[in-house]
Amino acid sequence: MNKNTAARERKICCGRKFCSYDVIVVGAGLAGLSCAYELTSRGLKVLVLEAQDHIGGRTASFDDHGMTVESGLHRYIGYYSSLPRLLRKCGVKPGSILKWENTAEIMVKDENKKVVLGLAPLLAPVITWKGILGNRDCLSAADKLSLVPFFMSGLISCIFSDKADNYSVAEFADRHKVSRRAKKLVVEPLSSGIFFLPPENYSAFVFFGLFLPAIFKFYKMRLGAFKGGMSDVMCIPISRRIEKQGGKIVTCCPVSRIIMDGGKAMGVETSSDIEGMADEFFADSIVLATDITSARKILYSLKDKFPRSGLFSLETMSACTIQLSLSRPAFGRDVTVFGPGTDMVSFAEQSHSTFKEFPGRLSVILGNPADYIEKSTDEIVETVLDEMKSLSLCLEGTVNSVRKVYEKDKFYSLGKGQQKLRPLQKTAIPGLFLAGDYTLTSSFATMEGAVKSGRAAAKAVIKSFRSRSCR
Repeated sequence: MNKNTAARERKICCGRKFCSYDVIVVGAGLAGLSCAYELTSRGLKVLVLEAQDHIGGRTASFDDHGMTVESGLHRYIGYYSSLPRLLRKCGVKPGSILKWENTAEIMVKDENKKVVLGLAPLLAPVITWKGILGNRDCLSAADKLSLVPFFMSGLISCIFSDKADNYSVAEFADRHKVSRRAKKLVVEPLSSGIFFLPPENYSAFVFFGLFLPAIFKFYKMRLGAFKGGMSDVMCIPISRRIEKQGGKIVTCCPVSRIIMDGGKAMGVETSSDIEGMADEFFADSIVLATDITSARKILYSLKDKFPRSGLFSLETMSACTIQLSLSRPAFGRDVTVFGPGTDMVSFAEQSHSTFKEFPGRLSVILGNPADYIEKSTDEIVETVLDEMKSLSLCLEGTVNSVRKVYEKDKFYSLGKGQQKLRPLQKTAIPGLFLAGDYTLTSSFATMEGAVKSGRAAAKAVIKSFRSRSCR
């Protein structure tokens, strides 16, 4: 590969410094880090610019006025392949940073009951079969049987086409006559509990698409909680490998726009307050690896260049979590819990895994996040405590400190009809590429999807370098 690119040869003056690179990656979330790793491993000179003072994007952990928090409650799914491959290449064994969970619980509102689901059919088969055959006090045999055609039809449909994207999960469940009880205690938790969208708005194609890999990789199925903050155990090791391979990562350096020259992307303009930091950086290729809303802001002046791309037409959604430091654990072990019928759509005790420095630590994903973003922390805590009581969990008098962490309109919507709008990594603008889980991959809005998108963007960049070097 020809490394003496035009950008490097010109040594273009960028602001107060001379800077030229083969590739500039904007954003140090998993998509950007994945992309930068692939590029630096091929010997390319890469600069990663991150707007925040920490790396990790939507898989970050950081200090919020003295309390360690995370960008949101995340779980590693055992069937992932691209993420563990990246971690291993960066010297991280996934099993060393994960505490495995073989079950999940669904707490039944106002009934003091719970459904226990087994998540590891091969690794914990007894627990899995107990979940299927048991839970009789919550789900009757008729309830369970009503789910069979729903899942069978959905998974088969997802294998052969994307027609299920025309239906919401609720519509698909009604078409297959899922019982009311099964919808409440199984379908709702597995939709709104994972991606904070109610079944009425959630695409059936995405719903079944998330479960589809579990069929072919059932032997790997289980959930993993991180043994520490995600930045510390996952993102920082990746960034270190990138830097070891010659890449450079700069935080606190937001990008405001793409610099164009003759219809080609040739650099980025920044608004960093760091003393001595350049105002502009130039490279042969630019990879925009931010969340979808940030990408739209940066590219707004170039909007007319994306007439057929879904970049500006995809719907977005928000996320909001409340993270509580407690005087004692909410649960005796770290376990993922769903709360159907409440706005506590999913939550987990984390004092035995991620946040061992806290006596008790509960992270709660809130349903209807757009509403909660506008509420004060005190209002949210009051709601959380009340709704937890309805799930037979009393937290009164145990809350030491609280943080609200939210991301407004930073996720692409998983509503029906949206998947076909996801843009490709290569854009119509020469030299400009996209990465992020909103771009088109075989995965959805997951860590796995982010890593796949970064790798796909890197492949597109490398292909463009090769095509030019052959001319």
